[in-house]
Amino acid sequence: MNNIPTVFWLIPIASVVALGMAYHFFRTMMRADEGTPRMKEIAEYVRRGAMAYLKQQYRVVTIVFVIMAVIFAFMAYGLHVQNPWVPFAFLTGGLFSGLAGFFGMKTATYASARTANGARQGLDAGLKIAFRSGAVMGLVVVGLGLLDIALWFLILNAAGVSSLITITTTMLTFGMGASTQALFARVGGGIYTKAADVGADIVGKVEADIPEDDPRNPATIADNVGDNVGDVAGMGADLYESYCGSILSTAALGATAFALNPDMQIKSVIAPMIIAAVGIFLSILGIYLVRTKEGAGMRELLKSLALGTNVSAVLIAIATFAILYLLGIENWLGLSFSVISGLAAGVIIGQGTEYYTSHSYKPTQEISAASQTGAATVIIKGVGTGMISTALPVITISVAIMLSYLCANGFQLDVNAENLSRGLYGVGIAAVGMLSTLGITLATDAYGPIADNAGGNAEMSELGEDVRKRTDALDALGNTTAATGKGFAIGSAALTALALLASYIEEVKEAVQRLANEGDAHMADVLSHIQDIPSFMDYFQVNLMNPKVIVGVFVGAMAAFLFSGITMGAVGRAAEDMVKEVRRQFKEIKGILEGKATPDYSRCVEISTRSAQREMILPSLLAIAIPVIVGVLLGVAGVLGLLVGGLTSGFTLAVFMANSGGAWDNAKKMVEEGNFGGKGSACHKATIVGDTVGDPFKDTSGPSLNILIKLMSMVSIVMAGLTVLFI
Repeated sequence: MNNIPTVFWLIPIASVVALGMAYHFFRTMMRADEGTPRMKEIAEYVRRGAMAYLKQQYRVVTIVFVIMAVIFAFMAYGLHVQNPWVPFAFLTGGLFSGLAGFFGMKTATYASARTANGARQGLDAGLKIAFRSGAVMGLVVVGLGLLDIALWFLILNAAGVSSLITITTTMLTFGMGASTQALFARVGGGIYTKAADVGADIVGKVEADIPEDDPRNPATIADNVGDNVGDVAGMGADLYESYCGSILSTAALGATAFALNPDMQIKSVIAPMIIAAVGIFLSILGIYLVRTKEGAGMRELLKSLALGTNVSAVLIAIATFAILYLLGIENWLGLSFSVISGLAAGVIIGQGTEYYTSHSYKPTQEISAASQTGAATVIIKGVGTGMISTALPVITISVAIMLSYLCANGFQLDVNAENLSRGLYGVGIAAVGMLSTLGITLATDAYGPIADNAGGNAEMSELGEDVRKRTDALDALGNTTAATGKGFAIGSAALTALALLASYIEEVKEAVQRLANEGDAHMADVLSHIQDIPSFMDYFQVNLMNPKVIVGVFVGAMAAFLFSGITMGAVGRAAEDMVKEVRRQFKEIKGILEGKATPDYSRCVEISTRSAQREMILPSLLAIAIPVIVGVLLGVAGVLGLLVGGLTSGFTLAVFMANSGGAWDNAKKMVEEGNFGGKGSACHKATIVGDTVGDPFKDTSGPSLNILIKLMSMVSIVMAGLTVLFI
């Protein structure tokens, strides 16, 4: 058993504090007035639909998890190519990820009407309710994530697992559980919300010429439900696995980099956990700094949120130096600058996303102006803007990778065994730095759908122009923060996935070691040739002249596009069903458009639910199957090529799709504020078409790609034992 330092206990304490503060914010929100009877009625419609969907999704996911856990149990206890703890770790990862999504969505569905009612009093009241309700999601994610990590670290130590390399690689498998749950949540939620959104926009706003969130639109409740299941439950599960994946992969790299120094090894393993724990306390501080004044515009509202997130980021940057120094980590100064590089990359990506997607800036303003010549030019301009927007994040991540690598190994460029391991540890800890203040960063993202639902509630409850103006301001801010959050999630996925590449190598070595211990002479010989990363790469011929690597790269690049195409097609098919249903109701239920009859909201909710459950299976299973097939057919070299191809193409494609979609959405919002003819004009209808095209870009395919990148890495790690059987 390892000698666990006393400072380790800060990790479970921080997780409990995060969960306690999440509960505090939830109770505070629940004490706020939900408003008029009509506001309560609409909120209940949305709440009931969201929970019904989530329960149905969890039933399907549970079946998948049980089947996969049985497969892992056979690999561990039958084939002896996997650690016996893996099936249990996998299940807890999925459970905690699902809990994070559930608690976040439960809060959001109770907060929307209260936010709208707060907006009746003033902009600051509405902002505080929405943001602190979003903070419940942020704090639940980091609290449950660190709690799961701390518990498994203690369990494996208590069980007598002495090797920190074995402990950390085993813990990585609960990251696969989190990734699998996240992909189902993101894809299913994204299909649900966009089917409803596209149906509501095409028939309601374009054909029937009625406002957004008008109660006469049969799809409007399903649209509001979708905001919660996609952008709250889906995003929460997504960033839960990013958060855990970055910490666990860095811990695994630390265990490898300092394997010859037991004292330094344990410190390097818990260092990313301690940074994340301190980040929780600083996130809570930042949450309390977010406030605004009546009549604030978009820039002022963005500054309000930026104050909280920037203060937290600056403080964790300072705290990192103290943490690594007090732990006594070798090259603590260089590693601290690795963390700074990750934090800086997160800020730059966030600011870049804001520039390309907010209508306060030129790119989105130009898309709005393009509406004067029709929908086609809006789409062309949006696609071009999204493509151009990929340059800054790619360059930023590239610089962050190089800086974090060099800072971690004393600016040594020689790729020898020691430099490579320590440099990759620096890249991993940079990802931890980027996600260290996730408590407040995710709060700004989860805030978006709450504000959006508040606007819908205000419209359907006919609260008046002044209230709707405030909720529109909060909603427009939410569109930008959601786009920023997606860029942030994608950026963190790139750094985490790179760290997971090195973790895959360690898991292959662990799998070979297990078989060698079983008396396999061939595996014993293999083990003698792969003691460090350079010799590993040489033995398996992982180089650009190996056709297995090249084929793997092509398959990885293809996987990102194939996955996006399938999910886009799924949204299209679901949206077609929704459009037909809304048209049917307008035609057959007399008096809907005159406001004399109530639409059948439940039918639209049912269509979105059924479509999402049916369509999410194929893309999710595809992400799991591809690494397994490549591992069996092309071996270790092919898998590493696959992960590189998937990472590079998936990252770039995800940024393009998320930013195009966000820009189209806010271009529409700009017109709705009275520019270029305002609501109901030809320009407005042109931007609605652009926004409709962008819906699956930014809320289904784009954000799901960053999970695909990490899930393929996680599956490769967990299935490494199966791959080595074919060496």
